[in-house]
Amino acid sequence: MSSGYDRVVQPAAGDEALENHLGGDEAKNYRQYEFDMVAPHVGRSMLEIGSGLGHFAEQFLPRLDRLVVSDFDPYCVEQLRKRFADRSDIDVLHFALPDAVPMEEKVDTVVMMNVLEHIEDDAGALRSLARVVTPGGRIIIWVPGYMQLYGDFDKKVGHVQRYTPKTLSSSVAKAGLDIDVIKPINFLGGIAWWAAVRRGGVGYPDPRLVKIYDRTVVPATRLIERFIRPRSARPSSASPACLPDPSAW
Repeated sequence: MSSGYDRVVQPAAGDEALENHLGGDEAKNYRQYEFDMVAPHVGRSMLEIGSGLGHFAEQFLPRLDRLVVSDFDPYCVEQLRKRFADRSDIDVLHFALPDAVPMEEKVDTVVMMNVLEHIEDDAGALRSLARVVTPGGRIIIWVPGYMQLYGDFDKKVGHVQRYTPKTLSSSVAKAGLDIDVIKPINFLGGIAWWAAVRRGGVGYPDPRLVKIYDRTVVPATRLIERFIRPRSARPSSASPACLPDPSAW
């Protein structure tokens, strides 16, 4: 029996689930922002944890020799199998961390976008992932940042916590892994999240607000980050790359 993930994550995801608003058409700029941040760290074979409806993983197909998508939610797994039904080179897995990953052939990259914050035993989850990564490979982690922004939405979707570079580094160290890059990103998104969701009293992101955020805040963030780059840690050893995002959903 799993020690956390399948007990705390929002059940029955569905197309209109709270966490899917930034997974599809409502936030194309944000999804591109995520891709551009993650892609430089991805190799030729990739396992994505918590693939949802497959929007994000699909973007990597032109650059990959092998793709494995996964989710714990039966609805999402069903949708993934339909989405990639004509692709014999894509595997779909159904499991929940921190259980062992049910695959024999290792990959050089694991990507987990807004997943680790759902798992009570986050270090155990990372250890499970490390077992399916080739030597010198990477685990890329994107998580919501800063407990000051933790609110009702986080509770509704089963977030155990939000991270800082320090707390995320601690979990990575407990898993016996080394950090290549860890840095906070999307500072403007954190302010927008605080204003709308925490201070504004909105229980969850309204799709209309998501569209406004996507069209205004995301482009401004990308422009600012071209000139002002958050301080990042780069120890000599590789794996994983960690990206705490204040507004991550």
